[in-house]
Amino acid sequence: MLTPIPLRRLALAITLAASAAAQAAPVALDIPAQPLAGALRQLGEASGLTIAVDSALLRGLNAPAVRGNLEAVDALARLLANSGLHYQRAGNTLVIGKEGDTTLELAATSVTGAAIGNAATTEGSGSYTTAGPSNSATRLGLALHETPQSISVITRQRMDDQKLSNISDVLEATVGVTTFNQGIGTDLNQPYSRGFIISNYLVDGLPRSSGRIFNLQSGTAMFDRVEVVRGATGLMSGMGNPGASINLIRKRPTVEGQASISAEVGSWDHYGVGTDLSGPLNEEGSIRSRLVLDLKDQNSWLDRYESRSLLAYGITEFDLSAETLLSVGFSHQANDHEQPMRSGVPLYYNDNYRNGVRIDLPRSYNNAPDWSYYDTKQSSFFASLDHRFGNGWRGKVEIGHTRYEQDAISYYQYGGIDQNTGLGSSIAPVKWEQTDKQNSLDAYISGPFSLGGREHELATGVALSRTDSKPNNYNWLYAWNSNYDGTLGNIWEWDGSGANRPVFNRTGKSETEETQYSAYLTSRFNLTDAASLIVGSRVIDWKRTSDTTTTAGVRSSSEKKENGVVVPFAGLIYALDDTWSLYGSYTQIFNPQSATARDINNSPLDPEEGSAYEAGIKAGFHEGRLNASLALFKVEQDNVAEYDATISAYRALQGITTKGVELEVNGELAEGWNISGGYAYSLSEDAQGDRAMSVTAPQTPPSND
Repeated sequence: MLTPIPLRRLALAITLAASAAAQAAPVALDIPAQPLAGALRQLGEASGLTIAVDSALLRGLNAPAVRGNLEAVDALARLLANSGLHYQRAGNTLVIGKEGDTTLELAATSVTGAAIGNAATTEGSGSYTTAGPSNSATRLGLALHETPQSISVITRQRMDDQKLSNISDVLEATVGVTTFNQGIGTDLNQPYSRGFIISNYLVDGLPRSSGRIFNLQSGTAMFDRVEVVRGATGLMSGMGNPGASINLIRKRPTVEGQASISAEVGSWDHYGVGTDLSGPLNEEGSIRSRLVLDLKDQNSWLDRYESRSLLAYGITEFDLSAETLLSVGFSHQANDHEQPMRSGVPLYYNDNYRNGVRIDLPRSYNNAPDWSYYDTKQSSFFASLDHRFGNGWRGKVEIGHTRYEQDAISYYQYGGIDQNTGLGSSIAPVKWEQTDKQNSLDAYISGPFSLGGREHELATGVALSRTDSKPNNYNWLYAWNSNYDGTLGNIWEWDGSGANRPVFNRTGKSETEETQYSAYLTSRFNLTDAASLIVGSRVIDWKRTSDTTTTAGVRSSSEKKENGVVVPFAGLIYALDDTWSLYGSYTQIFNPQSATARDINNSPLDPEEGSAYEAGIKAGFHEGRLNASLALFKVEQDNVAEYDATISAYRALQGITTKGVELEVNGELAEGWNISGGYAYSLSEDAQGDRAMSVTAPQTPPSND
């Protein structure tokens, strides 16, 4: 006879008041191949079964795909096939144990719905891919092979293996994403996908502002995975460039207690320490919490550059009932950088550009003055309420508040250098001070419905956000617009101490308020056993107001808004067999320009508009443990902003067409062997067929925005 399984060890308990009659009723199921824990969770949610199991028994086990109209217990038997596990009934609960155990006992205390709201996680899977559902492209919780867009998942295992310690590292390691680095130790990196700047960021599916409210230097210790949907994603994010959408999925509390402590030591005085504590706070396990701390202090291969970072993340879940879950949490990220390398260094001596005489500075050369620094802080608070209504329907409301602070004294190096003396270069310093705040709300419901003898899915919701940005304005101090002397000495003798520390006078202050209200509706229609159609649309009201006041009291303001913008989406998936599927998708693009994207007359550019098309083939091998995809895409756009250095302003390009191809493979080749790789290519041309958008960054220092 087995020892009773303690209640605190029950890792999967989904109680929706299932009765014996309910267990015998056929249920429409579409459970993809995935880790067994996730498959059991999906079965419980779809059928109303109460399933109890010791999580230790599920580690390393995978389940096959189960689809069709089946009795729940028959589906459970299929999921457990070849796992070495079996189930027994204990009242209205199904208890899972090892084969050969003739009696399974359950503690008398009622089981609570500890798994409500928890999506499939990659933590502990040991995999570079996931067979679980994703909400990053739609709200429908689709598997990767069911999503009619290119999507990459950077799992917890891959982040740990490759030491992808911040979001910028993750993006640089993602197929189809390149990063233009404007400096080392600054939050000025610009990631691109399909030729466009990535401006769509979400956390647990909740959109973040595309401005400074999101910090690419944020640590990854608090995230279970990062999902990157390449292409336009107006259905989820509403607005933004058609390059990609980044969805960061936070870690959640675990039902079982667990704790880990990490320490790291590396070259150039690199030190780090972290801890991750998680588990129940009461005997019933109805209150669970998690705390993640990560601290790093390091120098660099660059001379004199030092950085320190602190990440703190906490979340607590409360089972208000078997059907309702309340989650509250916070995160705080602080990054301090001393003498960060803001701009590049000259490659050639003056008057020798044509002859190609390189300066040949050492790799460790740092042109940062010793008084420069770049400090940022980002704090977030969030709360969500997740409720299951029955019959597979679910509703969720989440609110969030984020505050981003930036304080920096930076610089830009300019001027030609004499080959004989090493003289001729200068720096232009600048001070940046800015505080951004964002308040957001997202509410939606999703679930199945029947039509034409088949079961389909629907999701609908609203999203509201308001972002306030308040920078203090300072001018770049060049020799020709100030009395600052930024002349540097011989660059071969530069040690950071030879530049005068500047005195900055504020030229004014600005305040920008941006609001976005949207509503969306999307459905998946299962046309046949092999074909499914996804259609949806998002309707957007957007407004941006800007006010600037100089120190002399001169005030200027501007307003730009768009109402009733409709962003449609359509996608078709056709399963050739259990492994291969074909897909195609279409969506429109609506992207208000950055407040700094202004033409030669200082007027803001009109929003970018266009259409995006994608077609491809996807494959899931080894029951979804190895995923591969090939995508062809085309983007047609008008009003694309491009910086023109000859006029020191932006111009709007018309009739821009971008075409490309992406190939990717991720997952487990064999037990213990993971692979991740791919290839991406894109080319943009204007209406005349000439190459366009070949410059990825302005040739002049950016503004304070």
